[in-house]
Amino acid sequence: MFETVAVIGATGAVGSIILDLLEKRDFPAKQFRLLASARTAGTKITLKGQEITVEELTPESFEGVDLVIASTPDDTAAEYLPHAIKAGCKVIDESGYWRMNPEVALVVPEINPEDAINAKGIIASPNCSTTQMVVVLKPLHDAAKVKRVIVSTYQATSGAGLQGNRDLEAGSQAHLSGEKYDYQAFAYPIAFNAIPQIGGHKEDGYTSEEMKMVYETRKILGDESILVNPTCVRIPVANCHSEVITVETERPVSPEEARKLFSNFPGITVVDDLDEKQYPMPSTCDGSDEVFIGRIRKDISNPNGLNFWCVSDNLRKGAATNAVQIAELLSKQQS
Repeated sequence: MFETVAVIGATGAVGSIILDLLEKRDFPAKQFRLLASARTAGTKITLKGQEITVEELTPESFEGVDLVIASTPDDTAAEYLPHAIKAGCKVIDESGYWRMNPEVALVVPEINPEDAINAKGIIASPNCSTTQMVVVLKPLHDAAKVKRVIVSTYQATSGAGLQGNRDLEAGSQAHLSGEKYDYQAFAYPIAFNAIPQIGGHKEDGYTSEEMKMVYETRKILGDESILVNPTCVRIPVANCHSEVITVETERPVSPEEARKLFSNFPGITVVDDLDEKQYPMPSTCDGSDEVFIGRIRKDISNPNGLNFWCVSDNLRKGAATNAVQIAELLSKQQS
């Protein structure tokens, strides 16, 4: 058990879910410290029966802390987390800054828990769109070796932070009222629209969000040979990312075998009955920690291909839940 656990970004959207999970899952720690920017320092939050005052994050914040769970922008992670490591803390980081550093473990507990256990420094949690995809790729990869993945994502506005959801709500109201709205999180109106760009131009016409899915998938699954072709789209849904995933494996995997593989893998729930109109949707998966799979079918263009639909709460398994699961792994090692 860790003596003292610090949560950075405790007042943010993901940070608040992390606190809720630490309470509901009864995470063992003698005390918690909550850290955030100067803007929200002084806020009082009750956690596991204790009223805790949020402190301003500084380089000196980590004295006496054993474990840090950080949900911050990249620049904040780059500036402050080295101070946590220097202070001797175990660190779990939600930002994108450290993920592809070869000395940093990139972890989804259902897939590579040993990487977290063996990590010497920062442990990174993957991008939300990558996380749900690799969870469902893992059982297929173990059974039939994944060669190629084509994925199209339909990502919720909550992935752009609190302002993303404000833009969706206020923009929708303005659109319906025939008024103008000045969008802050998006370059174009998100209300009643779809924006086929998430992140900046990275390489070969692909965005930074798309290339994260390429590089992070290979690192988490430990296989640089996997080919990934992603397209990431922002849609007017408040929460839960959806993905259409087509997988080519070394040998054919039937839909029946795939359903068994998915059903037997931790963290996956299969909802798949087309005749009864049963499949996962953002409206039914919101607030859940699992990755949901439906529309499982053969790829009729490829004898070794499989196609399916995947939905997951991007703020939970895509961020907060994954980080807390890593913390639980580390806590067990302390026992």
